[in-house]
Amino acid sequence: MDVLEAPAITPDIIAEHGLSDEEYQRILRAMGREPNLVELGIFSVMWSEHCSYKSSRFHLKKLPTSAPWVIQGPGENAGVIDIGDGDAAIFKMESHNHPSYIEPYQGAATGVGGILRDVFTMGARPIANLNALRFGRPDHPKMRHLIRGVVHGIGGYGNCVGVPTVGGEVNFDTAYDGNILVNAMTVGVAKTDKIFYSAATGIGNPIVYVGSKTGRDGIHGATMASADFDENSDEKRPTVQVGDPFTEKLLIEACLELMATDAIVAIQDMGAAGLTSSSVEMASKGGAGIRLVMDRVPQREEGMTPYEMMLSESQERMLMVLKPGREAEAEAIFKKWELDFAVIGEVTDTGHMVLEWKGEVVCDIPLGPLADDAPEYDRPHMSLDDYKAWAQVKPLEDVPESTDIAGDLLKLMASPNLASRRWIWEQYDQSVGANTVQRPGGDAAVVRVHGTRKALAMTTDCTPRYCYADPYEGGKQAIAEAYRNLCAVGARPLAVTNCLNFGNPQRPEIMAQFVECLRGMGDACRALDFPIVSGNVSLYNESKATGGGSAILPTPAIGGVGLLEDWQASATIAFKTEGETLMLIGHSAGHVGQSLWLDVCHGGRAGDAPPVDLDVEQRLGRLLRELIAGGRVSAVHDVSDGGALVAIAEMALAGNRGATISLPAMPNPATILFGEDQGRALVSTMEPAAVTEAATAANLFSAGIGTVRGDAIAGPGFAVPLADLRAAHEGFFPRLMGADAALA
Repeated sequence: MDVLEAPAITPDIIAEHGLSDEEYQRILRAMGREPNLVELGIFSVMWSEHCSYKSSRFHLKKLPTSAPWVIQGPGENAGVIDIGDGDAAIFKMESHNHPSYIEPYQGAATGVGGILRDVFTMGARPIANLNALRFGRPDHPKMRHLIRGVVHGIGGYGNCVGVPTVGGEVNFDTAYDGNILVNAMTVGVAKTDKIFYSAATGIGNPIVYVGSKTGRDGIHGATMASADFDENSDEKRPTVQVGDPFTEKLLIEACLELMATDAIVAIQDMGAAGLTSSSVEMASKGGAGIRLVMDRVPQREEGMTPYEMMLSESQERMLMVLKPGREAEAEAIFKKWELDFAVIGEVTDTGHMVLEWKGEVVCDIPLGPLADDAPEYDRPHMSLDDYKAWAQVKPLEDVPESTDIAGDLLKLMASPNLASRRWIWEQYDQSVGANTVQRPGGDAAVVRVHGTRKALAMTTDCTPRYCYADPYEGGKQAIAEAYRNLCAVGARPLAVTNCLNFGNPQRPEIMAQFVECLRGMGDACRALDFPIVSGNVSLYNESKATGGGSAILPTPAIGGVGLLEDWQASATIAFKTEGETLMLIGHSAGHVGQSLWLDVCHGGRAGDAPPVDLDVEQRLGRLLRELIAGGRVSAVHDVSDGGALVAIAEMALAGNRGATISLPAMPNPATILFGEDQGRALVSTMEPAAVTEAATAANLFSAGIGTVRGDAIAGPGFAVPLADLRAAHEGFFPRLMGADAALA
């Protein structure tokens, strides 16, 4: 049947495509006629939250995105920053949440593949992957299956494609029972004069398709990612893409080889919404039109329609605009790498997307309404005060007293959110490429820029329980912790990518979480000179199947990148030398509201999120970098989840050396030991007087709180052997995964 003679578009078909009645009327006004099914499908994916950011664009515009070292901010495949000597770092973080819940292995694997393509599309060779994962209750009946699938998917793809997975985070909370989060980040390096962009220019220039063939996997993936889950979510399994890391490796090498020539005018990854989004984005950014001949699209299945080809999210595919006459040269490169290559269209001056199939025009849409003029909503949202009243976070009236510091420490170190992630990261190749300087387990990963003394530090951070209790302070804290972690290895923080994971934006309380988290993030980025250069928004992370529209905790995951001028000067968290003085820098007020100690050891969440003083964070970061560069400290660790005593335990386990802690007499030492006051770090040093002098000059409190010695963590009235700590810390994942632990 001719596409243009297909049955009329009905209200049910419109609803199935995730479009509201108002949006459909907007389509009618834009086109001046009824769309056909192909055109409706294209509008559906381009106007999905995943592609259009229609509920978030209004607020994303308020974020700081520029600095002297920013070469490219948001709006391209990835962000680009100048790291000196003609080198650039290119990086981005994206979500693959819904696909990973439905099919964890392929969902996570294709999440890695997609973010790799975003980075090498811009001319960078990927040098590192990170991930930020959130799972539900460990004892949830589906959770072991999800953990196993996601971890193996990340490892299976990243290991095969030859890019090390060097860092990330893993958290557990009941709020993720029905909607886990899988956020993937890639960092790459390119030359500043060899960066590639996506704007299609040059009327008549050929448009070429390269990579794998198009199949029926992933159709309507972007639309599925823009809706919440219900009891029928497993039926969406066909919308999950299937990845092939070996093809991705060939695609990386072929693209980089062609990029070494001057044949490419523009290049775009086929990610969410596949051929539709890549072609629309390229043409709209270039202010041009586009004509595609669908019969020429390489297909791996029989009888595919233009609707299926345009909406397929088959993996390992790219779209390029070439200079005229360079087709044969480009084709030879892709054929050498055993990849498909086809000239499927041309750049036009019409301002329209025109698709031809079997000699007929099956789609003719003006590009403006698809991209720049797509719907943009300023959704209703509560004030911060009204939100807090809605959230009903219990006030912290009476702070519990602990009579067993050792028991609390062991319990915390064994708890899901603090236990060792070794079982996970040992399944990832952390060192392929031979440039990894610091592997998982510290404050930030460090990867050398090949052939130089420079290195990039990278981290992912967010504390969702803070964001739920106070979205504004939680947004500030997520940025501040990423900044602190980079400084703790000696790097100068340069820029941020993010993955903003929230529930249904049509609920005013969820939109309040989004707006206030972004306000906090923006204030922190401005104060710390730490701009946001790329990112992703993932909304509708809710599950009706878990009991009436339960949303995830607000989770604005932050990916931070910083620069070390000399990779050999980076610091680690491990205690190095017996007899060093252990020092705490930063003021401790004993803030236990929303702390893990309160949750894990006393069975509840209450109180305010810890406040973040951005001036203190900046001064602390500068001080840590100066101490590390001057060789005055041998171990550095920021204080975050679990408080100072947990941080000390982590330093001790990393260096296999104990510590004796001295504290002044106080009525409830647990609040100082386990409180989560922000703006603090621990250092070990042979020069305590010099550290004190430097801290005083930075207007920061500092104090010697102990000595590195022995094989236990000991303090007034408590002692915990390192062997017991290690057993507690390392035991959670092997116990949880059972026989699967043997796979690690």
